[in-house]
Amino acid sequence: MTRTTPPGHGRLRYTLVLGCLAAALATAVVAGLALGSVRIPPGQVITILTGGADPGPFRTIVLDVRLPRVLLGVIVGAGLAVVGTVLQALVRNRLADPFLLGISSGASAGAALVMVLGIGGGITTTVAMPAAAFAGSLLALALVYGLARRRGAMTGGRLVLAGVAVAYILSALTTLILIVSARPEHFQEAMYWTFGGLGSARWSTLLLPAVVLTLGTALLIALARPLDLLLAGEEGATVLGLDSSRFRAAVFVLASLVTGVMVAASGAVGFIGLLVPHAARMAVGASHRALLPVAALGGAVILVAADLAARTVAAPQDVPVGVLTALTGGPAFLWLMRRRPEGAPV
Repeated sequence: MTRTTPPGHGRLRYTLVLGCLAAALATAVVAGLALGSVRIPPGQVITILTGGADPGPFRTIVLDVRLPRVLLGVIVGAGLAVVGTVLQALVRNRLADPFLLGISSGASAGAALVMVLGIGGGITTTVAMPAAAFAGSLLALALVYGLARRRGAMTGGRLVLAGVAVAYILSALTTLILIVSARPEHFQEAMYWTFGGLGSARWSTLLLPAVVLTLGTALLIALARPLDLLLAGEEGATVLGLDSSRFRAAVFVLASLVTGVMVAASGAVGFIGLLVPHAARMAVGASHRALLPVAALGGAVILVAADLAARTVAAPQDVPVGVLTALTGGPAFLWLMRRRPEGAPV
């Protein structure tokens, strides 16, 4: 049976890791609220957040413009990291993540189709787009899973290759949908989903991603032991009574739901779900009950910091955060591929 945290000094280390990540996230949030085209002293940011004396126009900038964006970064970063951690266990391949398995591309295609067709009217951003993104991510995952199976068997390497191919196809399909729509505003809006960004964050759009992240992560933590069994190997999981096929299918659907809602809110932000789980495993080990909270905090820190860089590196130009995560995540992905032993399952 897998322990929640290692005994003795291991438990202390786990507590320290959580504490350091929480402090890093608090620092990143304050920095994200303070820095931008208008710089606000961190002390005034804290005063605004704690309900202190009104420091004039800064209050509107912090509470109505920057805080929803920063909170969306926390939610999406945590969600993508959690999904990446789970997908790597499900396919027993640590090169897997929502982006590489085509799930993010499927969600982007679904969201783009809703924008082009004008489905949902006034509720498009709150209901129709997340629903379409979920459907697209689930369809993409089913397609990847079907292509990766051969004679009833599937390897993690084949799954990743199928995911990359499907991601390219769906990205091309998204571009084609936008071109034939002949509506420039559709093309500009949907390209946002292609590159990823948090600039559209509003208080009204935070509720659904927050609820899905909270419930999804809680459920996955409750399923930590089956995830540990599956990561250890199919045969061992079956011997211990786990119906791996049904369990994998159910968790795939949950992962698609979380990914679809995150992509509908922020666009396709790559590599968070690939790299953060590796760092989390190095810090606290492979037990998912301990790993998932650490991955969630780590993903939140990384995306909030990346979005801050995206807003300031070429100010006043707002660079899509997905561009920065790809520029840093791509080389890291190649490094992981070189370090991975030939034929290793994970």
